[in-house]
Amino acid sequence: MRLPPSRLLRTVLVFLSAWFVTAAHAELVWTPTTGWRVEGGALAGLTGAQGRNALDRMNQARDAEEHGNYGRAISNYAKVAKRYPNSIYAPEALYRAGVLYMKRKQFLKSFDSFQQVLSRYPNTRRFNEIVGEQYRIASALLDGARNRIFWGTIPGFKQREKAIDEFEVILANAPYSDYAPLALMNIARGHMFLKQTEEAIDALDRMINTYPQSILAPDAYLKLAQAHAKLVDGPYYDQASTRESITYFTDFMLLYPNDSNVAVAENGLDQMKTMLAESKIKIGDFYFYKRDNYKAARVFYNEAITDYPESKVAGRAKAKLAEVDAKAARNAPPAPGQPAPVKKKRFWIF
Repeated sequence: MRLPPSRLLRTVLVFLSAWFVTAAHAELVWTPTTGWRVEGGALAGLTGAQGRNALDRMNQARDAEEHGNYGRAISNYAKVAKRYPNSIYAPEALYRAGVLYMKRKQFLKSFDSFQQVLSRYPNTRRFNEIVGEQYRIASALLDGARNRIFWGTIPGFKQREKAIDEFEVILANAPYSDYAPLALMNIARGHMFLKQTEEAIDALDRMINTYPQSILAPDAYLKLAQAHAKLVDGPYYDQASTRESITYFTDFMLLYPNDSNVAVAENGLDQMKTMLAESKIKIGDFYFYKRDNYKAARVFYNEAITDYPESKVAGRAKAKLAEVDAKAARNAPPAPGQPAPVKKKRFWIF
């Protein structure tokens, strides 16, 4: 019985769709007895001599790997990835090379090899696994691990700056993964270690704004407040950072009242509010002692009391106000109709 053309076309399309779906789910599997083989699909991306050559090269690489000859294995994996980029073997070759580079503590090359997999083959089944490996590499570098050079034989310099760049790459690779907020916290940690406080603040700010529901958000708020506090130079200088620090310490305590670090936040808040009130007293002293401007002095002494009313600084500000009032009363002009106070005569003895 012959099928109608339309039905025959539908049947062919269904068959082809099923065949492509099966091929798309093909996986490359290795065992010591059979070597590399494709399972779950019909395509390796190569046919004929090319397919045999790629498979032979993969098996040579794995054999060298199993015998501890990492240099030879990496070389063969690199050739597969370069010569057969559209085959099923290429992403696996790059992944295996990344694993071996990491074993030799060639962290930078390992990270780059893993990144090539994600850049060229974003649908790889190893996506989460590779992001995890990249996170471990960046963490090791941030903690001071030395990238090895010359075939993994000689330790190089520490590269914490490179670790920060790698965390940024991880963030771009997987912005919705569990690694993203961790990457931002580590970026901030790296910048703080390098005394780049403003860059650390930027990373922490991105963390609390992009991932407010993360379990790391409380720690980010606290560290953000502490980072702003580090920018405070003292009561004689601009207090913008002091105010920012007060804001984040307060937010932390309001948002996470049961957090174990509330006492730390309370202490930090006390220091910053004391600093802000102290700065107002310094300004008030300037107007009082240097300019005899009693009105301006009163304004700033009152602000010191308002900023931190229950502090010792507030008590000092109140004493200063009393002093201002007393001096202002002594120097006040006489009321209308009242004689001016007689100045005491001074006698000079030569």
